[in-house]
Amino acid sequence: MSDATPTVTVLTRKTRDKGDRPSLFRLLLRDVGATIAAAVLIIVVLCALLGPLLLGDIAQQQDLTARNLPPFSFAAGWEFVLGSDSLGRSMFARIVAATSTTLGVAVSAVAVSAVVGSAWGMWAGFHRGWRESVSMRIADVIMSFPSLLLAVVILYVFNPSAANIVLVLAITRIPIYLRTARADSAELRSRMFVDAARNFGTKQTTIVFRHIVPNVLPTLVTLATLELCYVMLAESSLSFLGIGIQPPDVSWGLMVAQGRQYLTDAWWQSVLPGVAIVLTTVAANMLAAWLRLATDPGQRWRLQQKKARKRMIATVS
Repeated sequence: MSDATPTVTVLTRKTRDKGDRPSLFRLLLRDVGATIAAAVLIIVVLCALLGPLLLGDIAQQQDLTARNLPPFSFAAGWEFVLGSDSLGRSMFARIVAATSTTLGVAVSAVAVSAVVGSAWGMWAGFHRGWRESVSMRIADVIMSFPSLLLAVVILYVFNPSAANIVLVLAITRIPIYLRTARADSAELRSRMFVDAARNFGTKQTTIVFRHIVPNVLPTLVTLATLELCYVMLAESSLSFLGIGIQPPDVSWGLMVAQGRQYLTDAWWQSVLPGVAIVLTTVAANMLAAWLRLATDPGQRWRLQQKKARKRMIATVS
């Protein structure tokens, strides 16, 4: 009888703790703004993945008899729901097709810079010494050049292609992750749990992957979400200047550039791709702000307290 009682007590505590700590998905559903932002990003990702397969070659089909059709021109066909451009191509199909290019460049550049910069920064911050000094000086040299200006110079000299854009933007954004990962790793290596693991003879590789990486990862994920916005805007800016994505490929920035000469007569050719850029970047920023709170154990209580405050106000009213 005495052995059964503690077991029941432990199970009850586990059940209570599990109920007090909702999952990330439940926390997301409780925040209306973050839920809307996540829904917008899911739609953008689905358009990037499934759009080219479902729409086929509609984005490249020209119909000179349907030039500069305004939005909601259903008489010409469902594909002209957002109007047409100066060559009679469907704006809806082109925006969907441009999603895969813009998002592909942004995600690729962020992934490369995040992996390289995070691994480099954690290595430098954990070992300290000359590794940290050399790494920081390299980061200072890269950050001394404006990233967008450096990209303009390099892409002007070399062939402007999607691969070159990814490479240039990835290299210029590596110091952001390097500095963040180094600072967090240098602070975590002096924590008591890391010292305890080191005193018990745990290998350095095990300490890094078991104690350093899980604690640094939430900050890096939030940073990567924010950097996705910057890289997307940088790619759109380069394409707008004519040294980014080149025809016959299409991106949101290139569509804005191609439609700027028709702003007085066919404003939708530039405005609609610009709206797509704004919606995606705003949604990514909102989700990044939510992720910063939701993935940080020290800040997660703010989301739960916000929900409890809303319940209290509803009860009083």
